[in-house]
Amino acid sequence: MKFLKSLAAATLVLASTPAFAQEQLSIATGGTGGVYYPMGGGLAEIINNHIDGYAATAEVTGASVENMGLIATGDADVALALADTVQQAYTGTGKFEGQQLPMVRSIGIAYANMVQIVALEGSGITSLQDMVGKRISIGAPGSGTEVNAEQILSANGISYDDIDEQRLNFNETADALANGDIDAGFWSVGAPTSSILNLATTNNIVIIALSDEELAAADAANPVFATTTLAGGTYVGVDDDVKVIGVPNVLVVSSDMSDDLAYAITSAMFENIAELQAVHPAANETTVELALTASPIPLHPGAIRYFEETGATIPDALRP
Repeated sequence: MKFLKSLAAATLVLASTPAFAQEQLSIATGGTGGVYYPMGGGLAEIINNHIDGYAATAEVTGASVENMGLIATGDADVALALADTVQQAYTGTGKFEGQQLPMVRSIGIAYANMVQIVALEGSGITSLQDMVGKRISIGAPGSGTEVNAEQILSANGISYDDIDEQRLNFNETADALANGDIDAGFWSVGAPTSSILNLATTNNIVIIALSDEELAAADAANPVFATTTLAGGTYVGVDDDVKVIGVPNVLVVSSDMSDDLAYAITSAMFENIAELQAVHPAANETTVELALTASPIPLHPGAIRYFEETGATIPDALRP
C-alpha cells in the first residue's frame, strides 16, 4: 500500500513537471514562390531532427535585404541572402550606406542564384534594351532581386527613369505577366523555381538572354557576379541554353551566436545534406568547397571548427 502511494506521488510529480523546453530558432527565407523558403524549411527540419534542444521554423520574408536586418536585430537566427547584399551589409555600402552590419557571419553557401529575366512570347521584349519604356517587375521591396535588377540595368545604361518599375514578389510577378499587367520581370533565384515553372505551364515564356557585352558590364559592376548557364529544358518552352548572371546565396548568422550552436547547425546541415537535396535540387551545390570559395564575409568560428574537422584549409580572408 505504501508502495502504491509512493508510486502515485511520483507519478503526480512527473505529470506536473514541465516538458523540456526547446529553444526556438527562426530561419529568414523569402517568398513562397522562390527557393529560399523550401531551402529554409529543409534546414529547419534538419535542425529539428538532428540538434537536441532546438526547434527551428522557416519564416516568409521580403528576402535578402530584409533578412540582413532581421539578423542584425536578433529577430532571425539564420538567414538566406544574396552574396552582394551580404557584402553591402558587412561593408555599409549600397543599400546599407550608413548602416553597416559588421556582426554578420557566414556558415556556408547554399547555392547560386540565377538572374532570370522573363517575358511572354509576343511581348516585343527580346533584349535588355527592349525594356526601355516598358512595365518591368524588379522584385519585392527589400529583396536581393531588386538589388540585382538595379545593378544589371544601371551597368547597361538603363535607369528606373527609363522603365515603369513594379516592385512585386515572385508569385505576383508571374501573375502580373500572365494577366498582361507587366511586360517582363526579374527573378534572382535558384533554378528551377516554382513561380516560373507554373507560369510556363500555362503561357509561352521567353528567358531574356544578355549579350556578352551586357554580361561583361554587369560582372564589372558587381564583384560577386559570375556568368553562368540556365540549361535548356529547365522550363517548358525554353529549349536552348541561356547565359545569365549567377549570384551565390549565403547562409548568414550573427557573431553573437554561440560557437557551439553555429558548429551544430553547420555540422548537421553538411552531414545530412541528402535531406536538404531531397527538398530542392539547388542543395546539390551546398558543399564545403563552395562555402570556402564564394563567401563574401568572414565565417563564424563555429563553422570554421566544422570545416577544419573535414580537413579543409580556411582562407585567411574568411577568418573573423
